[in-house]
Amino acid sequence: MWSIFRKEVSAFFNSLIAYIVIGVFLLLNGLLFWLYPETNILDYGYAEMDSFFQLCPYILLFFVPAITMRMFSEELRSGTIEFLMTRPVSLWAIIGGKYLSCIFIILLALAPTLIYYISLYQLGNPQGNIDSASVAGSYFGLLLLASVYAAAGLFMSSVTRNQVVAFLLAAVVCYILFAGFEQLSGLFSGVTQYFLSYIGLSFHYSSLGKGIIDSRDVVYFVSVSLIFLVLTLLSLNNIRK
Repeated sequence: MWSIFRKEVSAFFNSLIAYIVIGVFLLLNGLLFWLYPETNILDYGYAEMDSFFQLCPYILLFFVPAITMRMFSEELRSGTIEFLMTRPVSLWAIIGGKYLSCIFIILLALAPTLIYYISLYQLGNPQGNIDSASVAGSYFGLLLLASVYAAAGLFMSSVTRNQVVAFLLAAVVCYILFAGFEQLSGLFSGVTQYFLSYIGLSFHYSSLGKGIIDSRDVVYFVSVSLIFLVLTLLSLNNIRK
């Protein structure tokens, strides 16, 4: 599994697209957080990162599928998937290696955004006047959210040889999971509204952003990720047959 992890990380950073994707991700976040009139923190006047954590899930909708789209699609297109499956590693090890490489790349992309927190911590009046627990919970939720996106992206990459199709499918599925159920719940009321909202990613992501780590939210994110990883396993089993 670790050899696959190293291979995927190395392959990603050996391509120009990797630096373009990460650069665009950081540029968009920076512009929206510091400069864009409707969302910039300087005009807002409070030492909070709410705008960043509200907008970043939507930017990740494109960033994460851009990472995952080639994971299996390229193997299927080039025919190397057959060689990969004949190696003395289990399908779970293959999936795990690729999945962990996606999480690692996401972590590397998110790491520079910690500068936002450090800056607000220093600029606060008084210094340090920022809800650090809420920021930590939101970052944790963002990572869990991205892990679901990555699992969904891997599955979509395993069902098509076309990287563009894999990207589009992953982006659409992730959007439905994050915002679709929340928007659909607005058409109903009572128990139905709560249920539809509850099964969406947005509900649990917002809960973690309050600074309270609830095990139910963590279990939810892990479970959804596992569902997509199992679907990826089934997809690869069909290819093996």
